[in-house]
Amino acid sequence: MSTRTVRDPATFEVFRNAISGLADQMAITILRTAHSQIVAESMDFSAALCDAKGQLIAQANTIPVHLGSTPEAMAAIFENFGDSIQPGDVYLLNDPDQGGMHLPDLFVIEPIHVGSHLLGFAVAIANHADVGGWAAGSMAVQSTSIFAEGIQIPPSRLVDGGVLNDTLLRVIMRNCREPELFQGDLESQLSACHAGANGIRDLAARYGNEGFADLCSNLLDYSETLLLAVLARVPAGVYIFEDSLDNDGLGSGPIPIKVTVTIDATSAHFDFTGSSPQVASALNATASFTKSAAYAALQGAVGQEIPANAGFYRPITFTIPKGTILNPIRPAARGARGLTGLRTIDLVLGALASAFPDTVPAGGDGSPNTVAVGITDEDGRSVVIWDILCGAWGARPSKDGLDGASSLGANLANTPIEEMERAGLVRIDGYGYLADTGGPGEFRGGLATFRDMTLLYSEATLRGRSDRRDFPPYGLRGGHKGSGSANILNRGSDNETLLPTKPDIMVVAGDRHRHVTASGGGYGDPLDRDVSLVLEDFRDEKVTVEGAKRDYAVVISNDLVDEEATKALRAERRSLASAR
Repeated sequence: MSTRTVRDPATFEVFRNAISGLADQMAITILRTAHSQIVAESMDFSAALCDAKGQLIAQANTIPVHLGSTPEAMAAIFENFGDSIQPGDVYLLNDPDQGGMHLPDLFVIEPIHVGSHLLGFAVAIANHADVGGWAAGSMAVQSTSIFAEGIQIPPSRLVDGGVLNDTLLRVIMRNCREPELFQGDLESQLSACHAGANGIRDLAARYGNEGFADLCSNLLDYSETLLLAVLARVPAGVYIFEDSLDNDGLGSGPIPIKVTVTIDATSAHFDFTGSSPQVASALNATASFTKSAAYAALQGAVGQEIPANAGFYRPITFTIPKGTILNPIRPAARGARGLTGLRTIDLVLGALASAFPDTVPAGGDGSPNTVAVGITDEDGRSVVIWDILCGAWGARPSKDGLDGASSLGANLANTPIEEMERAGLVRIDGYGYLADTGGPGEFRGGLATFRDMTLLYSEATLRGRSDRRDFPPYGLRGGHKGSGSANILNRGSDNETLLPTKPDIMVVAGDRHRHVTASGGGYGDPLDRDVSLVLEDFRDEKVTVEGAKRDYAVVISNDLVDEEATKALRAERRSLASAR
């Protein structure tokens, strides 16, 4: 821990809330000014503030797996620019081998000065709708090399001492299918960074430059102290969990991922040895993204508010073998790394379930489903329609899982129907929950979500990203698994086709696509579920009469629970279970 001056509690608390609110102000700036569907509507962006050393001091309430990667991005900026960082600079990067995560995620980093004194950095991250490459949206699972995924931007000066590098900007935009959208989202990020920079200068004016640095240091120490107090209460030990991705989208079999978590009073070590070698497709996740997943999982398991910053990260160490799906070697494709990274959160939570039994939920959908529809019109204009569909959380130790909620590490919003239909190229025919899909348990897993879409344009590419069909979300403490995902083309017709979990197909006008998320796993024995909750689910159309009887041994007749029949059926089921 640092030896800087410790401020009085009142001053510290005011500062802590001010710096957190400032990060959220940056995020709101992006939300209000972004242009693309994926950023403005699905909220695939993040914002953060760092001190003069590049240490993360505050992050917005946005996407955890973006923000945990900020230390590597800042390290790349210092490595490339170091002593030449000057007032009026703005830096860009997206290269996964030089601080980035995947090519659509663009870091914009602005150093914050008062005169020549460096106070810190404002960081804005946005998942751009397209950055080039062979596939619309730049995130196709089927990419086999980073050179196919779009333009790679090493740490670069977009603005040099206040002067825009127009050539760099024009080169980047020339590689994008929708350059105006790219520029609009980039300007949104710049606006957010400017807002963050102005707020930091205001705080430095209030507390003085040294006082500001002291308070930043105190904030990091505060987070470290809180986490160490939690670790001291957790039973020291080794916690192991294994899971598998269905496939790599190119015909592989299951892809194993594994974590061994070692916890004692002073540290938590995450060892991902035993995970699959890097794969041929774009499912590979950077080491920084893997770390982000572990940070997010531990933050969630802790179950109390600890500011997520560099102080929180201090007691955490990693072993992530190179050449694996969680730390690949260039030129591995990484466009679809979100699926793997977000599944890593479920993996880590599975390991932490025994260490934090009162807070860790059962397995969730693992990652939002995405569908990218790419259309090129007669004039050569490209349009990318992003359908992001979030599924469900697993049941919690004392509550049902959340329905229609983004996974812990993503914090995304489902794409609004109106936004998808705005250009008149697709029509949404159905959108909602599927009954009887939540993993049965004393507490039910969240329900699967579906979306039905019809193509109205003559033809288009359709590329999807989903998983957990072959390896559904796990249950805990006797809870049952959730249901698996699905992609279906022309459902209900003579040529209905169950598509792979990661489809890459051409569709024509009139084709109908349904994608279904995985549901959440259950928590606890389904026979212990309160019958009134089963009846409530029935009345809310979340459980059918058949599902109530099959999954919970609850008999519903005439919209009421048949108490005697239910009591007899549950006794019979328990007797059969004890006889096994």
